[in-house]
Amino acid sequence: MSETSGQLKRGLKNRHVQLIAMGGAVGTGLFLGSGQLIEQAGPAVILGYAIGGLIVFLIMRHLGEMIVHEPVAGSFSHFANKYWGKFPGMLAGWNYWILFILVAMTELTAVAKFISYWWPDVPAWSSSLFFFICITLINFANVKVYGESEFWLSLIKVVSIIAMIIFGLYLILVPGVSDTASFSHLWAHGGFFPNGFESLFWMMAFLMFAFGGMELIGMTAAEVEDPEKNIPKAINQVVWRILVFYIGSITIILSLIPWNSLELGTLDKSPFVYIFNQLGIDWAANLLNFIILTAALSVYNSAMYVTSRMLFGLAQQGNAPKAFGKLNKHGTPTTAVIFSSALIFGCVLLNYVVPEDALSHLIYVTVAALVLNWAMISITHWIFIRKQKQLGIQSKFKAIASPLSNIVVLIFIAMVLGIMWKVGFKESVIMIPIWIALMWVLFKALKPKNDSTS
Repeated sequence: MSETSGQLKRGLKNRHVQLIAMGGAVGTGLFLGSGQLIEQAGPAVILGYAIGGLIVFLIMRHLGEMIVHEPVAGSFSHFANKYWGKFPGMLAGWNYWILFILVAMTELTAVAKFISYWWPDVPAWSSSLFFFICITLINFANVKVYGESEFWLSLIKVVSIIAMIIFGLYLILVPGVSDTASFSHLWAHGGFFPNGFESLFWMMAFLMFAFGGMELIGMTAAEVEDPEKNIPKAINQVVWRILVFYIGSITIILSLIPWNSLELGTLDKSPFVYIFNQLGIDWAANLLNFIILTAALSVYNSAMYVTSRMLFGLAQQGNAPKAFGKLNKHGTPTTAVIFSSALIFGCVLLNYVVPEDALSHLIYVTVAALVLNWAMISITHWIFIRKQKQLGIQSKFKAIASPLSNIVVLIFIAMVLGIMWKVGFKESVIMIPIWIALMWVLFKALKPKNDSTS
């Protein structure tokens, strides 16, 4: 297959972008991770998702202002490189790449958990391998194939979650349908904060994993039609996505049975599926497991897309080998797809070696890369708006209350890191300076190449 240098094609339509944005919003963090959060914090987890959602929306608006100003490949890596400096640009790009390698591995591991619900004897590594092959092949095609696949995976997820909420409301509000469903479960079993506010506070770091991936909308900027119109629309809809998918769905399932009757034990069980099993509605439990499976595949599909496009952007900046900047005749960065998928294949091996612990290990490491990514977005945006003011340039899609919102985001991120250190994620926190130091060594090794890049 011949490859050439060039520009990515604008093959994503508005409907693709809207559903891709949703695809990054709802995955394993909500459907599996919420179980541990509920057991620790009770109904207060609803407030936790609201707080986390507000922070993520502020970050999205920081990113959105830069994207609309300049819709290019590489997203905020490009902006960090242009407005902050060559090393921050390289660090931002490679950190985002490794973040989504980890996200892809996490979602692929979760897929095996959902398959084992129906077929517990199927080895986790074989399920991971099957879906690894399928999604990799999709990402070798042109961007329209990716857009269509993600559109339908996300559409199934979105429609199904809304249907679940409506069905839950039916069980709660219609007399005689369910003996247990009631909104009173949100406060009747120890109150809204049954274990105190501190129980929610100490879970905020783990909770934020659920929001990782929302910013992947920035990676579509170079391939979306009419970015000045479609990108702001997708970003502004983050608010109602959080309200419906996170706060709405968690409120409903916590109203179906008492929160303290959940006995999930591990990350292997979804509270969504568990609750409908407890209610004796087997068809709903099976349907939800299928929905959650498509949700994980959707995020995995998007993660694979993001990793290849970030490598492409890094190659254009001179911060990655030129081979990653080559496109095939379909406009797909094939070498970047191959390299990223080779790393993601490590997930299959991880599920073979430690199938029981693979998911928890991946989540803890992913959070560290995630908060570094968010911090770099907000810092880059802060520098960006200062330079725009100096040049007298008016933004077409201003962030909310900058630079105050930038300060709020950075304080929140510092708090998350402090929580991670306190509750036993020290290794994840320590990895951040080690990772930055490693990137600095690589940057210095590539310095002649970087200096020659405009």
